[in-house]
Amino acid sequence: MSHTFCFSVQAEALPSSLPRVLDVFSLYGNVPDHCYSQLAGRAQDELVVDVQMSGLDLDTAERIARRLQRLVSVTSVLWSEKRSAAAA
Repeated sequence: MSHTFCFSVQAEALPSSLPRVLDVFSLYGNVPDHCYSQLAGRAQDELVVDVQMSGLDLDTAERIARRLQRLVSVTSVLWSEKRSAAAA
């Protein structure tokens, strides 16, 4: 059964950070439903990338999160399944 998952990735603000994060999703043959990034931190030295991806099962979402955590510039990864208000 497929679900929608949300990933929030915090990384160093390097020119290669955003493409590296998005490349992880492409390895699984998916295009994100939603992707948003912004610089953060006092010195604007952090990059926060939020990605929403539908059509995933729990196992695939876990594998994506583990792969994101192994990226060189990534400092943290948060992820969860998106639940509709009607399901709550």
